[in-house]
Amino acid sequence: MTDSKQILITGGTGFIGSHLSQYLVAQGYLVTLLSRTLNVKRNPSQGITVTTSLATLNNDDWYGIINLAGEPLNRSRWSAAQKNRIIDSRISVTRTLNSWIRTLKVPPKVYISGSAIGYYGHWDNELIDEDSLCREGFSNLLCKSWEAAANEVADLPIRRCVIRIGIVLGNDGGSLPALLLPAKLGLGGPMGGGSQWWSWIHVQDLVRSCKLLLEDPEAQGAFNLTAPNPVTQAEFARILGKQLNRPAIMPLPAFMMKLLVGEFADEVLLRGQRVLPSHLLKRRFTFAYPNLALALSELL
Repeated sequence: MTDSKQILITGGTGFIGSHLSQYLVAQGYLVTLLSRTLNVKRNPSQGITVTTSLATLNNDDWYGIINLAGEPLNRSRWSAAQKNRIIDSRISVTRTLNSWIRTLKVPPKVYISGSAIGYYGHWDNELIDEDSLCREGFSNLLCKSWEAAANEVADLPIRRCVIRIGIVLGNDGGSLPALLLPAKLGLGGPMGGGSQWWSWIHVQDLVRSCKLLLEDPEAQGAFNLTAPNPVTQAEFARILGKQLNRPAIMPLPAFMMKLLVGEFADEVLLRGQRVLPSHLLKRRFTFAYPNLALALSELL
C-alpha cells in the first residue's frame, strides 16, 4: 500500500493499461489516464481520473509516469503508410510527454516507457535476455525508435525503465481471445512450422512487475516482461488444446496466415524470440504464473 502516490498512464484505456490502472488503484495509488476520449468505460474505479490533454494537469507532484500509448500492431494490414503510423503514434506521444515533463517544477521519480521484445529481432532458438544483441527488421526499428524517444529525457534526474513486453495473456484482450475460437473447434494446431518461440506473460504478472519497477529504487534500464518459460508455438497450441480438451493437430499453413494478415504474420506470428526476464529475476521478482499450463488454467 502507498501513500496515494500519483501515477500518469498514457495508453491506459487499452488492454494492458486498463489492467494496470485497476491494479495500481487497488494498491493505493491515484491514477490519471491520458486518453483520446473522456468516455472511458473500462476504468470506472474510484481513484482513476481521465484527461484528454496534458495541459489540464496542473499538479507537479507526480510519483511516476508510465507510457504505453501507441497504435495497435494488428489494427490493419501493414502498408508502408500504416507502418509509419505505428511508429509515429508512439514517437509523437512520447515526445509530447517528454516536453510536458520538462515543464514540471519537480520531475517524477520514475518514468516507465513501453517497448516490446520485437526489439531483439528474430533469433530462432537462441536464448535472449536484456543484454543480447538485436537484429534489424520492422519490429526492431519500431522498438528502437520508441526507446530512443523515451531516452531524450536522460538529462533529467528521473529513474528510467524500459519494459520490453512479450505476448500478454488475458481474458479480455491481447492474443488469447483470438486463439480460443479456432482452438475450441479443433483448428488450433501449429502456425506455420510451429517451431517459432512465443515468449508470453500472464497479464497479472505484467502489472505486478510494473509495480515492482515503480517501487524498487534500484530498478533502471531495460526489463523483459515475459515469463521465465517461453514455449514454441506448437507447444503453446498443444497446451491450449489440452486445457480445452480439444485436439491441436490441424496446422495453419504459413502462406494462409500471410494471405490473412500480411506482413504482420511473418514479423510477429511466424517468427519470434526465446526471451528470458533476467533483469526482473535479478530484482527478485516472483512470477505467480511461471509456466504456460498454470497461466492458461487460471485464465480458462
